[in-house]
Amino acid sequence: MTASNAHRDTHRAIDAVWRIEAPRLIAGLARMLRDVGLAEELAQDALVAALERWPETGVPDNPAAWLMTTARHRAIDRLRRSKLQQRKHEELGHELEAHGMAGPDNDRMIEEGRFDDDIGDDLLRLVFIACHPVLSTAARVTLTLRLLGGLGTDEIARAFLLSEPTIAQRIVRAKRTLAKAQVPFEVPRKAELGERLGSVLEVVYLIFNEGYSATAGDDWMRPALCEEALRLGRVLAGLVPQEPEVHGLVALMEIQASRTHARVGPGGEPVLLLEQDRARWDRLLIHRGLSALERAEQLGGGVNGPYALQAAIAACHARAATAQDTDWARIAELYAVLATRAPSPVVELNRAVALGMALGPAAGLALLKTLMDDPALAQYHLLPAVHGDFLSKLGRPAEARAAFERAAELTRNGRERALLLERAAACASRAAPRSG
Repeated sequence: MTASNAHRDTHRAIDAVWRIEAPRLIAGLARMLRDVGLAEELAQDALVAALERWPETGVPDNPAAWLMTTARHRAIDRLRRSKLQQRKHEELGHELEAHGMAGPDNDRMIEEGRFDDDIGDDLLRLVFIACHPVLSTAARVTLTLRLLGGLGTDEIARAFLLSEPTIAQRIVRAKRTLAKAQVPFEVPRKAELGERLGSVLEVVYLIFNEGYSATAGDDWMRPALCEEALRLGRVLAGLVPQEPEVHGLVALMEIQASRTHARVGPGGEPVLLLEQDRARWDRLLIHRGLSALERAEQLGGGVNGPYALQAAIAACHARAATAQDTDWARIAELYAVLATRAPSPVVELNRAVALGMALGPAAGLALLKTLMDDPALAQYHLLPAVHGDFLSKLGRPAEARAAFERAAELTRNGRERALLLERAAACASRAAPRSG
């Protein structure tokens, strides 16, 4: 192997290690320093050191421990130079002693991998900080991908079709907001846990949804975002294993992600659910999702939470060998329950679709008409898309065409727009008067 190839392989290894270890490294440093921004900066310093040294010395046997030791030493050096030297240094000394991380003997413990006792707690604290309600939803999503997803500013910008400076500023502002609010590096008390956990789950859910159905751009899906959200969900399930809705969200994401390869055609075009080749669905992900759903049901005394209910709906599709085998009546029932637990116009829109499949398009259209004037759906492209589908099935192609064209105007996703215009054109050909 040439030197250049060896360097390239080492850099790939460093990138892989960083993706896995960055959240734990930042979490551990944040516990010591009580400063997320400084923790990330020092973690990045450790990464730079690895990029400088590992190509020459090789990747160490325990790369995570090497990064933690390097970052810890830099944290100590930074605090020694700080204007708050004495107080901060004493705090760090007490912290390191309390956690058995002070002195050369404990450096050896880190290098040998015996420093994991607090990793779980540290990660959980970092999750709750990155998703703190003091931040806007956009800031929570960005900071979570940065700190817990290990994504670079350029990757986040590319995923959300924003400029790198915009994402960089959002990250800086988020860290500044957390520092100004003096957000404690701790897991919320039990009384606050439910509300704060809901914020965490919402962020992971938003990340997954953006990957599953991209809001804008030329790609129907962004699988990398789905993978990051799924990874975060699995980590969270390991950190709070007794929370049913965490397992419900993981179940939903596992089952939805199982369709990834079937949702996109050879040219990148969207393939709708009823037209997908179910042989291409990932059976392992479906099995994992059904197991997570079962766990959520056991912990929650049945299917109760919004994420578990959505997972149960996804499970109805996963269990159907063909589109014709789908239990649409059960799906409509689940949406009715979901409408009481987490009422929203979008849930009602989905319930209309289920009713249309279970009882016929006229039944679906009847419910849809109650939503037509809802201001929350005024710019939501799926409302006219569903309307067009019902009208087409009821033999009203001219009206269906207008609805599909309206949906195409509203969507910001290029692939989806092309699909909607194709459906509009098909309706136009059906509506055109035949000569002769």
